[in-house]
Formats: sequence, structure tokens, C-alpha cells
Amino acid sequence: MQITKDMSIIEVVQKYPQTAEVFRNHGMGCLGCAAARFENIEQGASAHGIDVNALVDALNKVVAK
Repeated sequence: MQITKDMSIIEVVQKYPQTAEVFRNHGMGCLGCAAARFENIEQGASAHGIDVNALVDALNKVVAK
């Protein structure tokens, strides 16, 4: 399964725990915050000024290992 920008942040981290470090490395260290429960990756990246495409690429690389 490929991670896409419209997937829920918390869904991705729950299914692929190794992605938590990728989120933190890209400046999204708030995985435990309430917003992470309902925001998708694109919304979270936008709120933090993060390049969503680079983030999604990095997430997919880590789950492909």
C-alpha cells in the first residue's frame, strides 16, 4: 500500500509506526496532538509549512524497507 497525502496522519502512524520518525524529521513532532487525529497528511504539512510531496516520498521510502 502506498501512502498518499489524503491519508489520516494517525492512521499512517498506527499502521506504520516507523513513520513517526519521518514526521518528526520533517517538523511534525505533534503526532500526539488532537489535530493529528483528524487531519490528513496534506493538511498537517500545510499547517507546518512543509513540502507535502517531499514528506509523502519520505514516508513511502521508509515503509518500503
